[in-house]
Amino acid sequence: MARVHYGVWNGVVHDHRQGGTPETGDLAELRDFDAFNEGNAIRAFLGDRGFFVFDPHVSLIDALWRYMDKAAEQSCGKCTPCRMGTQLVRDALDGMRRGVPGGLGLDDITALAAQMDTTSLCGLGQTCAKALLAALAHFRDQIEAEIAAAPLPDQYGMTYMTAPCIEACPSKVNVPRYIDYIRDGKPAHSLGVILQKYPMAATCGRVCVRFCEMACRRNLVDEAVGIKTLKRYVADQQQGANALMFTRDMIAEPLGPDMRVAVIGAGPAGISCAYHLLLHGYHVDILEAMDEAGGMAAIGIPSYRLPKDVLHKETDIITALGGHLLFGQALGRDFSIDELFERGYRAVFLSIGCQQGSVLGVEGEDPEMLGYETGIGFLLKVHDHVAGLQPMPLSGEVVVVGGGNVAMDCVRSALRMGAEKVHLVYRRTREDMPADREEIEAAEAEGVIFHYLTNPTRVLAENGRVAGIELTGMRQGEPDAKGRRNVVAVPDSGWTLRCNTLIAAIGQQVSQTSLRPEDGIAFDRWNCVKVNSSSLATSRPGVFAGGDCASGPSTLVHAMSNGLKAARNIDDWIRLGHVRFAPRSRMRHLLADHHLLAVDSVEFPVKHLYRVHHPELDPELRRQMFEEVEQTISQADAYREAKRCLRCYRIYSVITDLPIPEGAA
Repeated sequence: MARVHYGVWNGVVHDHRQGGTPETGDLAELRDFDAFNEGNAIRAFLGDRGFFVFDPHVSLIDALWRYMDKAAEQSCGKCTPCRMGTQLVRDALDGMRRGVPGGLGLDDITALAAQMDTTSLCGLGQTCAKALLAALAHFRDQIEAEIAAAPLPDQYGMTYMTAPCIEACPSKVNVPRYIDYIRDGKPAHSLGVILQKYPMAATCGRVCVRFCEMACRRNLVDEAVGIKTLKRYVADQQQGANALMFTRDMIAEPLGPDMRVAVIGAGPAGISCAYHLLLHGYHVDILEAMDEAGGMAAIGIPSYRLPKDVLHKETDIITALGGHLLFGQALGRDFSIDELFERGYRAVFLSIGCQQGSVLGVEGEDPEMLGYETGIGFLLKVHDHVAGLQPMPLSGEVVVVGGGNVAMDCVRSALRMGAEKVHLVYRRTREDMPADREEIEAAEAEGVIFHYLTNPTRVLAENGRVAGIELTGMRQGEPDAKGRRNVVAVPDSGWTLRCNTLIAAIGQQVSQTSLRPEDGIAFDRWNCVKVNSSSLATSRPGVFAGGDCASGPSTLVHAMSNGLKAARNIDDWIRLGHVRFAPRSRMRHLLADHHLLAVDSVEFPVKHLYRVHHPELDPELRRQMFEEVEQTISQADAYREAKRCLRCYRIYSVITDLPIPEGAA
């Protein structure tokens, strides 16, 4: 456990320079702060709420110079205090650390830093001087002693800029940057920021669950910035003659024909992995069991949320970059892992998803019974019906059990398929439902009947088909260790709900027929592919895995994040024989594990401006068809929404004992 020699954090001063026992500061404990990477001690840490020095021999001036150098580099230049102040302070500190007399003294630096702190227009300018001001206020003697001893030795470390929305995004998209480009009237540049992380911008702009918006500090003022809405806007601008065209010519250094990688599964994780590998110059083949690309995005998300032409336009990026999509190729049926290596592939990425539905586990349940469906099975049939491949008649009353987005897709699709009434049964409260709030509200508007605190106990059948379901009431108990309230059955509260179709939308799992023992792929206790969390490497050398098959059912943006991580690590493994250390990932873990990213306040007055919402089809109209419900916002609305962003950038820096090895982000 690291011990603080001196520093200031959240206004609390810690000074153990004259002896005494160094303590951990107002952070409960600085666990995992001893080393940044193996054998490389963390000597100091600087952030948006102050700084900690762990090694008495650290040059505080040099550490502050490095921090302000990053601030000056990243300043957007739209306000004078930040644009000029960061440069003037940086240059003054640089002169002090090198022993070169300058025009600014410590009092001048203090005045400039205070001006940045109180008058800058965005989070970067408002926070980049916090550590400097704390050092000048409480440890000026330390700084003066260092000035007298200049020139000071060079130090090692790294500096990292982020924001709450960036850290919340599984793919770590630089959200404020792509919003800045919209505000500047450059949607193509904005899209370029997104494409650095994944290729499916228009898809994600329609179905992302918006972790970034949950973390948006604008929530403390009125409503979160419509980050997903803006993402869809810039993606949908790419039409006509000015649309971005993907070609093999975009690849700077194509590799030789022997540098081949096989991707198993053309879902979001597989598409993302292939995209990044292709941009690295590899030759990539995607082997897909179905007859189209997209995975669960194609078969599990109905067209009223994600039109298939939008999805396929983005999966076609793979072939445009020179990759190959090989359809009708199922792992375990048409090929094995061994056969792929025998064909000459240097590495394999498993992204086979979780396409086997879970059952309720109640009395009378029979998955073979007429009228019984799993959520995934039902959505696959809906997909085939809409595509004109296989008609699926649906009538009478439908009951869906579950509370996630798959359940919401099932109830809304059932209405469109002709059901007279659709019921949603969920064992907890509305507030506990994991489904996206907008999906719940849309289902309510379309007429779905919700039964909260209700749980199935028995499936009823007549003449070999579903006839109804017995239910019992539930009540909330005491909160568990995570703060979530348990639910228990209410005695004598049972009742029967008649229905023609019952859909169990309570979860998914990896198909048991895909991988065999001879493949050498280990599974974890949740029956997912076991991977190293840092590298996504499986138990078999050269085989990596990501997406739902490794994590269990998750989100599209998580899957695409796994694809990016896998591509970087596969590249390392093929070229170097090992996966490199990832400095930016290490910094993110430090921030997350110790809650170092300040997200609890707004430092300056903000005018209330409520967010722009998508135009939508009328509920009575849309429940009768599969046309897309939400529409793209206008250019004027996009500009207005982009202006709501507070640009909550923060800078964090570490000083280390040794150079930090370069590696993937």
